[in-house]
Amino acid sequence: MCHGRILKCDPAGEFTVAATYDGEPNGLKIHKDGRIFIADHARGIMVMDPVSGKVEPFLTRPGLERFHGLNDLHFAANGGLYFTDQGQSGLHAPYGRLFRLSADGDLDCLIDNIPSPNSLVLNEHENQLYLAVTRMNAVWRVRFLPGGRTVAKTGTFMQLSGGMAEPGGLALREGGELVIGHMGIGTVWVMSRLGEPMYRIRSPEGILTANMAFGGPDNRDLFITEAEMSSILKVTQPFSGKPMLSHQD
Repeated sequence: MCHGRILKCDPAGEFTVAATYDGEPNGLKIHKDGRIFIADHARGIMVMDPVSGKVEPFLTRPGLERFHGLNDLHFAANGGLYFTDQGQSGLHAPYGRLFRLSADGDLDCLIDNIPSPNSLVLNEHENQLYLAVTRMNAVWRVRFLPGGRTVAKTGTFMQLSGGMAEPGGLALREGGELVIGHMGIGTVWVMSRLGEPMYRIRSPEGILTANMAFGGPDNRDLFITEAEMSSILKVTQPFSGKPMLSHQD
């Protein structure tokens, strides 16, 4: 993030620099057309050409104001882009925001009083969104009214524990189970759709288990970024991850 680099890791664990630019890349997702969209803490939404490595601005301001500092992003199946504007918000200053950019280009601020919004993922029916609220050590469930444009009855899906811990990344299994990267205790939790703990994955080294993505054969390999040791972990799951927009033809 601090060096403005996008890294590429091959199956053998070898890293290369895919792009370097003047920014602070914080999260990324791949579009079905191959473009890589970046939540940049300093510059907003950026887009990267995976062939040339060129990075260009895509959405730098919500209107005339600036973003506080983007954290992560997630594509809906219809091409809508949800992203979090975290900045330095927390329980002391709950000004973090959740945005949605429709496939037609309409930008909406869905919630504007979040104490540190981080990773996010839609449920299997895409009528609710799970949101990691880092400084609150919780995962919120953001519900939408029919049509998906209006937020209703947002509440806490999972209140986590641990004095040094906080949720960093989220992913979804194909059956609707939520996978939570719990930074500070080196753990990834798998929760049922009812919020019941199913099992715990412990990091073999480092405690800052952050972002995650499914891939590999049958989409059953869970890749986990671990920030303390600057490593990528892999664990094979008994179930597949929910296909993302990048998996669509």
